[in-house]
Amino acid sequence: MLTTAKTQILRIDERTSPRLVLALSLGIGLALAPAIQARAFSAPESFSSLAEQISPSVVNITTSAMVARPADSGPMVPEGSPFEDFFKDFQNPDGDNQPRRSEALGSGFVVSEDGYIVTNNHVIEGADQIEIEFFSGERLDAKLVGTDPKTDIALLKVESDKPLAFVAFGDSDLMRVGDWVVAMGNPLGQGFSVSAGIVSARNRELSGSYDDYIQTDAAINRGNSGGPLFNMNGQVVGVNTAILSPNGGSIGIGFSMASNVVTKVVDQLREFGETRRGWLGVRIQDVTPDVAEAMGLSVAKGALVTDVPEGPAKDAGILGGDVITLFDGQEVASSRDLTRRVGDAPVGEAVPVVVLRDGASKTLQVTLGRREDAEAQPTPAAATKPSEPNQREMLGLSLTLLSDEERTTLGLPADAAGLLVVKVDEASEAFEKGLREGDLITEAGQQKLVRLKDLEERVSEAKDAGRKSVLLLIRRGGDPRFVALGIE
Repeated sequence: MLTTAKTQILRIDERTSPRLVLALSLGIGLALAPAIQARAFSAPESFSSLAEQISPSVVNITTSAMVARPADSGPMVPEGSPFEDFFKDFQNPDGDNQPRRSEALGSGFVVSEDGYIVTNNHVIEGADQIEIEFFSGERLDAKLVGTDPKTDIALLKVESDKPLAFVAFGDSDLMRVGDWVVAMGNPLGQGFSVSAGIVSARNRELSGSYDDYIQTDAAINRGNSGGPLFNMNGQVVGVNTAILSPNGGSIGIGFSMASNVVTKVVDQLREFGETRRGWLGVRIQDVTPDVAEAMGLSVAKGALVTDVPEGPAKDAGILGGDVITLFDGQEVASSRDLTRRVGDAPVGEAVPVVVLRDGASKTLQVTLGRREDAEAQPTPAAATKPSEPNQREMLGLSLTLLSDEERTTLGLPADAAGLLVVKVDEASEAFEKGLREGDLITEAGQQKLVRLKDLEERVSEAKDAGRKSVLLLIRRGGDPRFVALGIE
């Protein structure tokens, strides 16, 4: 759940408390029918013809699951009190704590005539029964084919004795701010409903690595989850996933995952029952203007490599401190851009990766692994306050050499080196940029630190080169990042 001031972005279903109401939907489709690359998105005099065209492919989804009753909730009263039985009955009028079946409502849409249906993962998550209601009123049981929590997508399948009406995906990259769109679904359990609006913004991010949301003011409410967002040609260009709201109701700020992200997920779920994203095997961050200045770069773009664990990138020779500027022939604008490009690339494919190292470009061939196989790896524990008495004050930091004790605590090899932060001046730039006690500084000016004096030398070198800042590589809990600190 993301929060902004008094406003919330939420994902929920009908089992969620009304006070937490949210967000919803994501619609997508499996592009079995060819997508038409149309550019005519002007508003019609009426949306009735479009609604009539797309309605048969949009479905209501009812899920049910067994949920446990909360134990020991409500007011506490002394054992043996005359009010004890009263409160027990009030909390649980059925007089037991047995699990109860809970239902949830959502939306979805058919993407193939043989019965594949797309909805949100959060609509069906945890469900043991899924029922699909079609516009005609027909009801069919559905089975789960696969899910992708990262994009909140689920693919279902129903068996029908007749071909089903379905919709195709459109190209979400063709949508422009101001284009008309139509959302369809089952808001608040009221049944099939249509709302219209415009594209308010593009390329919105919420919280995921693969986020690419279309923002719209078309009305999206609880129960719309999994429903599609259509262009004026009846093609799915987004899946309604979330709303920004102070009270859980629509205020005209809704988010739909772009179809060009969703189609790749749906294709993989249909083929494999799971996602298979490419994995480069690097930790990265954006090249900010101050980092670019500290590195002597002319432009602040690309993905800065902060760490290279065992994996495809290390095997190919990528190093920490490299700036990835091109991936498979395409320019890399940011770390998010690289993450999406790598994720879209086929597993096992050898791709050229261009890095900027020591002011020169270098092309490396990397054979991609599979991200799902590489995730959930344990990370070293965070550093604790060192006991080493030898300290030095620099850049608003109190520093000491890494000791054998801290190497063990951090799970580092015996030859690991660096400076541990034992105190940060809260009035310093270092504190403002997030450095904290227990951080480990392993490099300065892209050179390793093995002595306290090394940092002083790197700062002097940066000043002699006419730079205004020095680039530090910080590790915290096994997670590295570069930080540029001013030296003037």
